[in-house]
Amino acid sequence: MHTRRFLLAGATSLLFSTTALAAPAARRRHLAGPAAVDAAAPVVASSPANSLIGPIDTIARWACIVDYTTGAVILEKAADERMPPSSLTKMMTAYIVFSMLRAGRLTLEQMLPVSEKAWRMQGSKMFVPLNGTVAVADLIQGMVIQSGNDACIVLAEGIAGSEDQFVSLMNTQAAQLGMTNTHFLNATGWPMDGHYMSARDVATIAMHLIHDYPEYYHFFSEKSFRYNKIAQENRNALVVRGVADGLKTGHTDAGGFGLCASAERGGNRVVMAINGLPSSNARANEGERLFEWSFVNFENATLLHNGAVVDHAPVWLGHAPTVPLVATRDVTLTLPHGWQNRVHVSMDYRSPVPAPITAGQQLGEMVIANTGLAEIRIPLVAGADVPRLGLMGRATAVLGRKLGHG
Repeated sequence: MHTRRFLLAGATSLLFSTTALAAPAARRRHLAGPAAVDAAAPVVASSPANSLIGPIDTIARWACIVDYTTGAVILEKAADERMPPSSLTKMMTAYIVFSMLRAGRLTLEQMLPVSEKAWRMQGSKMFVPLNGTVAVADLIQGMVIQSGNDACIVLAEGIAGSEDQFVSLMNTQAAQLGMTNTHFLNATGWPMDGHYMSARDVATIAMHLIHDYPEYYHFFSEKSFRYNKIAQENRNALVVRGVADGLKTGHTDAGGFGLCASAERGGNRVVMAINGLPSSNARANEGERLFEWSFVNFENATLLHNGAVVDHAPVWLGHAPTVPLVATRDVTLTLPHGWQNRVHVSMDYRSPVPAPITAGQQLGEMVIANTGLAEIRIPLVAGADVPRLGLMGRATAVLGRKLGHG
């Protein structure tokens, strides 16, 4: 018995199907340049972020860009560093609200009371009426479109009885989602020592909002909202421009201007979290530039599908001379354009495989490497039963081998 290994570098285009956006070379050079910053904003020097294709300059202090389908991190810069999240906090508030709606503990038509605390809340507001009531749907719009701090307090108190109790729900949920560099002290993002998130955690909650509660995601893409005779535009300029379909912006003196946004093109969705920018215009321009860079430079490639036969392994003393090797799951990777032919695909299994063999029995692994990501291993299983030959058949097979006929 020995181990058989096939290296398929340079021939993997036979395994790929891709969805991507094309762009001319001149456009690509333009998109790799520095972001435009409005003249009134303080000058912030670009510094490099890490990406799958090497260092990329960005004026964002913190950044994390993730492919929604594969979870691959396309770009990161201080992505695990704790930062003041400002109103990006409201995405977790929205997540809790959506979970209550899904569970039937809240309805969009339900009216929640406005406390004096909510009415007095400073910062961005939807202008809820003191001692009045507001529908949950209006509060969600006020929270995600107008970034209303007052709306957050009404929702928090209506769900948990107090903001402090609601914050406990937020921190519990953050831990369950694996947000290891997050700690909430309020439901709004109001600046407080010890209230923090990381750019990676911001991207994580955005991914879960999109995946876990698609029926409520439309709130993030609405461009304006009118309440209490006051109309306000969505503070996410990328939504207003039609570049993104969500999610949230934020700003504090300590954290600068931040943005979490998601966009879909050609079937590919990207989620971006950036923070620490010098102005709202810089935030929007840099966000748009990094989206363009992401879509221009990367594509999703499907190497194989669950159940695909990837090879036929020789069988020793079986009723069939070979057994099909079958992949156990789909494999889709986010890769830089043109990297398909650089990916190394190998299959590792014992050869010949001794009979008897049972369909579904693991016989080896497919190994995918040189993708810029960690090595990926996919179990390969037998695609059919192969019974062992009877005594006469085994003797014939052994004799044939000795005579050079098999």
